[in-house]
Amino acid sequence: MKLDKKEVLKALETISAPGEGKNMIESGAVTNVMVFGDEVVVDITINNPSLQAKKKTEVEILKTIHDKVFQKAKVKVNIKVQAPEKPEIKGKAIPGIKNIIAVASGKGGVGKSTVTSNLAVTLSKMGFKVGLLDADIYGPSAPIMFDVVNEKPLAINVDGKSKMKPIESYGVKILSIGFFTQPNQAVIWRGPMASKALNQMIFDAAWGDLDFLLIDLPPGTGDIHLSIMQALPITGAVVVSTPQNVALADAKKGVAMFQQESINVPVLGIVENMAYFTPEELPDNKYYIFGKEGAKNLSNDLNVPFLGEIPLVQSIREAGDVGRPAALQDNTPLEISFKEITKNIVQEVVGRNKSLPPTEAIKITTMAGCSAVTKK
Repeated sequence: MKLDKKEVLKALETISAPGEGKNMIESGAVTNVMVFGDEVVVDITINNPSLQAKKKTEVEILKTIHDKVFQKAKVKVNIKVQAPEKPEIKGKAIPGIKNIIAVASGKGGVGKSTVTSNLAVTLSKMGFKVGLLDADIYGPSAPIMFDVVNEKPLAINVDGKSKMKPIESYGVKILSIGFFTQPNQAVIWRGPMASKALNQMIFDAAWGDLDFLLIDLPPGTGDIHLSIMQALPITGAVVVSTPQNVALADAKKGVAMFQQESINVPVLGIVENMAYFTPEELPDNKYYIFGKEGAKNLSNDLNVPFLGEIPLVQSIREAGDVGRPAALQDNTPLEISFKEITKNIVQEVVGRNKSLPPTEAIKITTMAGCSAVTKK
């Protein structure tokens, strides 16, 4: 059967490229279509560098041509990632820190801090230089999870300036408001005080050279999040969720916050925590207590990468309580999960840095009692 190029173009008008509101033809994503008998070659350019976006685009084109033009058509899709021109980084970048990753969750209780601490030690085990900023001002947990509750950062002289020396544990440099408060002391601060404390931990610290600085954000989408993105150019964000609908609804809001045009922090992907329960005495059994693959399905719906899943096992809680992250123990299901997720994050960061311009810190102005967010 000889295919009609006009029919192919018409079919491609029914789908959109990742991140584009217009259809593939109208947006200019489709750069060329060639038809040879029952063979179709489609050249397309997209802005999203993730492997998932490229695969999803290819699958949609194949399905659309087969459904709307000819079921047995031989289709080849050539995808090119358009790398925007990279402007100079604006904002207060920290010398020596290559990548800043924000770890967020739409709601509390999904294990975001546990995930952050295990990602940090996994990166360190891989040979990277890693720092962790515990930005959860009202519920700091890094000192407990790294068994450094009684430690206090020392003041050191760096180029004639007094700086805080982060506490180091398991190869990770750590700063947290928990180092400056008593364990039973509640932090009762208004937004400006919390933001000032964060700025001090970010800019008055001797972080040294780091490949990755992980920022453990508080739950939700609020003042602390804006303060962090105002202070720093974030390389990308990782969103943590559990599979049930109530957590997914909030995770969706977390992704939406980073993707707002005025913020525009690339979402590196979603991690599904507590994906299933495996009892110690039945290591091959999986019980989907909170639902199955909810975060994975959400990542597909939002067209952001799915970074992996973490099982709910008793040892991960025990490890956090005694201050020894579970990923430190080799060849366990948890260590294998965190290693896979961390590799995926590193891969997304590499792709993001090659294909997208550096993220800018945002500028927050106040008007008529509300905040307006703009780029610096």
